[in-house]
Amino acid sequence: MNLILYFLKQIHSFSGRRLYINLLATVLISLLDGIGVLLLIPMISFTGLIELNLKNTPFTSFFSYFSNLPENTGLPLVLFLFVTISVLQNLLHRKISIENVKIQHGFFRHLRLKTYQSLLRANWSFFLRNRKSDLINILTAEIARSNAGTHSLLQFLASLFFTVIQIGFALILSPSITVFLLICGAAVVFLNRRFLKSSLALGRKNYTLGKEYLAGITDQINGIKDIKSNTLEHAKMNWFSSITLGMKNEQIEYSTLKATSQLYYKAASSILIAVFIFVSVNLFHAQAGQLMLIIVIFSRLWPRVAGIQSSLEQIAAMLPAFQAVKNLQDECVKAEEQSDLAIEQNNPLILKNIMELKDVSFRYSGSREYALKNISITIPINKMTAVAGKSGAGKSTLIDILMGLNTPEHGEVLVDGTKLTPSNAQALRKSVSYVPQEPFLFNGSIRENLQMVAEHAGDSELWDALRFSSAADFVKNLPHGLDTKLGDRGVRLSGGERQRIVLARAILRKPAILVLDEATSALDTENEASIQEAIDRLKGRMTIVVIAHRLSTIRNADQVIVLENGEVVQQGPYQQLANDKNKVFGNLVHRQHEASISVK
Repeated sequence: MNLILYFLKQIHSFSGRRLYINLLATVLISLLDGIGVLLLIPMISFTGLIELNLKNTPFTSFFSYFSNLPENTGLPLVLFLFVTISVLQNLLHRKISIENVKIQHGFFRHLRLKTYQSLLRANWSFFLRNRKSDLINILTAEIARSNAGTHSLLQFLASLFFTVIQIGFALILSPSITVFLLICGAAVVFLNRRFLKSSLALGRKNYTLGKEYLAGITDQINGIKDIKSNTLEHAKMNWFSSITLGMKNEQIEYSTLKATSQLYYKAASSILIAVFIFVSVNLFHAQAGQLMLIIVIFSRLWPRVAGIQSSLEQIAAMLPAFQAVKNLQDECVKAEEQSDLAIEQNNPLILKNIMELKDVSFRYSGSREYALKNISITIPINKMTAVAGKSGAGKSTLIDILMGLNTPEHGEVLVDGTKLTPSNAQALRKSVSYVPQEPFLFNGSIRENLQMVAEHAGDSELWDALRFSSAADFVKNLPHGLDTKLGDRGVRLSGGERQRIVLARAILRKPAILVLDEATSALDTENEASIQEAIDRLKGRMTIVVIAHRLSTIRNADQVIVLENGEVVQQGPYQQLANDKNKVFGNLVHRQHEASISVK
């Protein structure tokens, strides 16, 4: 119930008074429907086929007005009023239906925007904790299911108001008969409450299956080359067959549940009407007019009551999806890095002298072991600093700390003496260009991928950046040059070509700090040399931080920081460290040199 109330508050916060105007219009429709039912009595009386006596009822004066009218004017007047009320009722219903669609899809967009904005504001550790496919599932499938729940909720509210108004009319006509019917109806609803519990359970099952389906599909499409090369098609097909069978069975189970609940309500409706007529005639001695009106009211009302139950079942099935969306929003709020306004207001944080790490220690969430331990280093301005070490030594973690993506558990990061905090990390990142080890390109053209960091860059600037990264020649040879589409993740280019495009994009941003994480790992010797020359030309113009496994690429670094097991074990000029073969860096250089000789 708390979640439903929260859901209602969210719709209210989006739609405001429009929701209440719609609900008031629903009340008016229900009142017009009741008046239309009452007009049936004089309409039938004017035919002369049946004499319906409704004396001693609250509506006596209403009916007596029509009974005193001559037949040649009374019947046309009643028919005119009946048609007018019916047309007005349907016009209002059309207006409400359109407004409900606007509220529903507007809220759908609002929910999407709010959730996606929450994701973008979350810090880096949030994305390390959560599986990418789970986030995609919530942004797509679960928000869509929540939207379907919005439709069910609006239908539920409309049916509820209609039911209350119609019961009011019936109570005025005959309190005793109406109370009897309400007691019987409440008993039927109470006995069928188990359908709500079953709907909720199926909703949770649907959420779990959908999440696992998308996770598996995402992993398999990303790893399709491994699947093909290792002939894993049969095993993956078995998994796909199994999970889709579970999804099919869940949908059939839900449809069966809905059909069964509707069967129970329709059967109960027939029994209830039969019992009602018998009791009304034999116990309550109801007048024919009263009895007919109450029968008409409840015959129109009962499908609405069944609709309320159906809407509640759909809402119950939707709640796990909305709960997942809410949980994600709450988690993002706790991990919020900065608001959009703060990001816009932040000017780039320019490094003027040095960047320092003082006694920095860091460990990932849920881990007992520190990824970095007591790191104290300095990064001088407009110099090249290289970070070396074996795999798992903590190099990438150190880079994430320097860029403000992760916050140290102990110690501090200082930029010209100012402590780096989540509040000014965005400003620092505005001055940084980052080239990852696994370059990522968006599914667009080369021009679009480059201009996303420099929206107004002209062709001459784009080609300058491409020449710098040794990418200009191969781009010129592509069918459409800068406008060549790259495919998903840049799949139409080789690894080395992708890396050079990403490097060009980093340079195009004109950063104060350039971070290269294995930026030449996918390049051949010739292109690696070209990139190295270009990087050397940047020395003195920007601060460069390089992670490298190929130690030959950092020969010209102003300082080398060597990590092992998350600690700084060596620091100094390249040649000095390389000559000491008894220590980590010298050993790494020696082994790489031997490996290169054996390959030749």
